[in-house]
Amino acid sequence: MITIMVNPNRANDKDRTFAKVLTNQIYIIINKLITNKLTTMKIKYLIILLVVTTAISCGSGNQGADTDKSTEQKAGEATVHDPMKNKGIGPVKNLVIANEIDMEMAAKGEEIYNLKCKACHKPTEKFIGPAPKGVLDRRTPEWVMNMILNPEIMIKEDPDAKALLIEYNMAPMANQGITEEEARVMLEYFRTL
Repeated sequence: MITIMVNPNRANDKDRTFAKVLTNQIYIIINKLITNKLTTMKIKYLIILLVVTTAISCGSGNQGADTDKSTEQKAGEATVHDPMKNKGIGPVKNLVIANEIDMEMAAKGEEIYNLKCKACHKPTEKFIGPAPKGVLDRRTPEWVMNMILNPEIMIKEDPDAKALLIEYNMAPMANQGITEEEARVMLEYFRTL
């Protein structure tokens, strides 16, 4: 059997389909050749197919190098990301926080946190998820609230949320159905930790 190697970095679905069709045709011709049922014309056709298949498989050496470089550059750009400028994806776009902690809000936030979050998040240490202590030193208030309110979309689209998912062994944050008001009082509680 003949196997056509297509570089997955350069090949698209159209190239792969074409290569599969060619492989099947070549296989049929080789089987006929083995059973002595080929004419000289079919042997020439086989040689042409082999040349075309080889050309598709090999491609231009420069294309792969360019693709690899652009992929490395994109990966390098992702590492330059500043989480303290990221507001996340969700309803909270801008949030102004007073300098003084509102202890009444914080107490409500602690109640909600204990009810809905404590199973996966310990206040001051890593657990199934990250600790909320110091979270505002690592993330913007908007990002924190959007992560609480919109964890599914954040995990799919936000680079910081994706990184946390990997860091915490692919344990995604569950959507607890928390309202924006509840998320805000929880944020105030996080400020007390």
